[in-house]
Amino acid sequence: MKLPGAPALLLGALALLLGGCEGSSSHSLLYFHTAVSEPSQGLPQFISVGYVDGQLFSQYDSVTRRVQPRAPWIKKVDEDDPQYWDRNTQICQNNEEVYRVSLQNLRRYYNQSGGFHSLQWMYGCELREDGSKGGYRQEAYDGRDYIALDMETLTWTAADSKAQITKDKWEKNPAIAQGYKAYLEETCIEWLQRHLEYGKESLLRRDPPVGKVTREEGYDDRETLVCQAYSFYPKEIDVTWRKDGEVWQEGTFHRSVAPYLDGTYHAWLSIEIDPKERDQYRCHVDHASLGEPLVLAWEAPVSHLGLIIGCIAVVLLLIVAGIAGAWVYIKKRQEGYKTASTNDGGSSITSEGNNPSV
Repeated sequence: MKLPGAPALLLGALALLLGGCEGSSSHSLLYFHTAVSEPSQGLPQFISVGYVDGQLFSQYDSVTRRVQPRAPWIKKVDEDDPQYWDRNTQICQNNEEVYRVSLQNLRRYYNQSGGFHSLQWMYGCELREDGSKGGYRQEAYDGRDYIALDMETLTWTAADSKAQITKDKWEKNPAIAQGYKAYLEETCIEWLQRHLEYGKESLLRRDPPVGKVTREEGYDDRETLVCQAYSFYPKEIDVTWRKDGEVWQEGTFHRSVAPYLDGTYHAWLSIEIDPKERDQYRCHVDHASLGEPLVLAWEAPVSHLGLIIGCIAVVLLLIVAGIAGAWVYIKKRQEGYKTASTNDGGSSITSEGNNPSV
């Protein structure tokens, strides 16, 4: 299944782009649909959003009823696929109606007469770091797993007895699972590559991490070292603690990777240690933007007390010198006035009455 209107030259360029991405970082194209039984202000009855590598690029909701661009780079799609927005708007409008019916069915399956209920659908594809591909398609009802597609066996996994109703219905028509597999492994991957080309300045950039290690007092003569890496992109990063050069898992905890508002990420990994062994520990931070890993150790903060005292002493000396200089100046001025007063007794005018030249 090929992209509508995708020229062969563009697909060839995307193949080259893919070759350049292999071994560097994984990429994903994901869509999330949500329908609710009781919409309210700020919560449409149906909403659909699309993400590339965690970056929002498109959005549709039942209020606007139109797919809208949410990233500047996606507007480049108009150049080679002018029908992109109309086509995807129609798809979302169809999905909106399907979800309305699905919510009614689910309330009947679970014997629910009313109240707030939600149906969520997530699907998408991934191009992994090693060049392999992956696809996902699953649904959740009221925040709990409902049904998911097993891409290997092309069967559906039901989360409970009610989801078994949907499983039986869908497996009676094998074309449903086959259609999703074809989309996720072919069309979705092609669109992912295409989006990466459109947004390569943003999506394929490499921002190196800034790292530091901080220290926190613990209990029972223990302490915690926290290794932090921040302002990096893409998201994938490897942070490990090493003791005497060997990867050390014991005592490590609270590992996480989270986004900043500017589109970069930060991560941290802490370890509980014996303070006497502090010098044996190093944090290694490896990222696609780095030629070699960052190796970080805790460093005692530099005391600025001596510098502050020195600055205060210099200021005091300048003040004393200024006062002394001012006192000398005043004394000299006073002596000058006395000398001038003494000389005023003799006339500077000659007997002939002519003033001297100045």
